[in-house]
Amino acid sequence: MSPTQFREQIAELSAQLAGRPLDAALDTWLNAEHGVGTVTYECLKQSCEAGVAEGWLCDREGGGVRYGRIFKPAPDLGGFSVDVVDMKDIAGPHHAHPTGEIDLIMPIDDGARFDGRAAGWLVYPPGSAHPPTVTGGRALVLYLLPEGRIDFTR
Repeated sequence: MSPTQFREQIAELSAQLAGRPLDAALDTWLNAEHGVGTVTYECLKQSCEAGVAEGWLCDREGGGVRYGRIFKPAPDLGGFSVDVVDMKDIAGPHHAHPTGEIDLIMPIDDGARFDGRAAGWLVYPPGSAHPPTVTGGRALVLYLLPEGRIDFTR
């Protein structure tokens, strides 16, 4: 796996997100069409695990969270930026999503949850905010941020 191949995976997915509002309907659709057990989910999880192991994902660390923005917003990515975090039983820095956020939760440890959700997709609408929290073990979380927008609040 390479960053270029990973970008192609994200571009294929983001093309299907064009024009969709970031809301509960998108959350449901993503989990039905690209959720746990699908080719999309399994390939993205394998790519993220490989990227972390190879050092080109989550190449920074702060406050017990490994993280990194692998891609800035770009037309081939549907205007999304792409970040991946590696967290274990920790709450990250509180932030707001002016344009929303799409998360892919990929537990490494059985029982790991992100913001109370198990493996799969979680969509936060525009204007939402949270301290991203992993409980029950270790998880990787892929973030798609429209226009790369995120406002750290604390």
